[in-house]
Amino acid sequence: MDDVAGYMVGAIAIVAIFVGLPWLIFHYVTKWKTAATLTGSDEKLLDELHDAARRLDDRLCTIERIMTAENPDWRQQCLPGREHQRLLADGE
Repeated sequence: MDDVAGYMVGAIAIVAIFVGLPWLIFHYVTKWKTAATLTGSDEKLLDELHDAARRLDDRLCTIERIMTAENPDWRQQCLPGREHQRLLADGE
């Protein structure tokens, strides 16, 4: 009787190792692969954000063209540290 129980436990262990464990691993690998994809709403949101970024970039280019037309030296005046140099030049 003990021999039969020992064989049963061994058979269950072998089945669990060679059938159950790979099935569990492949099950979760499949779940991870499906969860890693973008949904339709995610793609729509990314498209909207891309369009908004493109419009903002166009607006920034327009503002820079207007600023350059009005004052070609505006970029140098906006550099950090220019206030300190301006104060030294004025004698303060």
